[in-house]
Amino acid sequence: MKRFLVMAIPVVTLIIFIMVMFSGDYLKQPLGTDDNIPQTIEAIIKSIEAENWESVETETLNLEAAWKKVVRRVQFSVERDEINYFTTSLARLQGAVLTKDKSSALIELKEAYSHWENLGR
Repeated sequence: MKRFLVMAIPVVTLIIFIMVMFSGDYLKQPLGTDDNIPQTIEAIIKSIEAENWESVETETLNLEAAWKKVVRRVQFSVERDEINYFTTSLARLQGAVLTKDKSSALIELKEAYSHWENLGR
């Protein structure tokens, strides 16, 4: 029995670690309506195209809140660089929204969406 436990515990631990490392694609999926990042990005794009900057500011804050929820779930299963790139895109988006720069905001949203797609792959 002791020999079995000595062999089983490391094997089970390795299997759990491997499952966590490959779970990023599943963990980034929305668990509710308040952490749906692709939907929020689409809403921001529509608001920018309509030049409704108050809505853009609100949705940008919602996107940041959603990202904070998702990043807790995926932080152990995705590359740290991709997390940092997405966070940087959000910061640049906030700057573009402050200046009401339509083209910069759209560029940052598309870049953020690209990083979102690569998260967990």
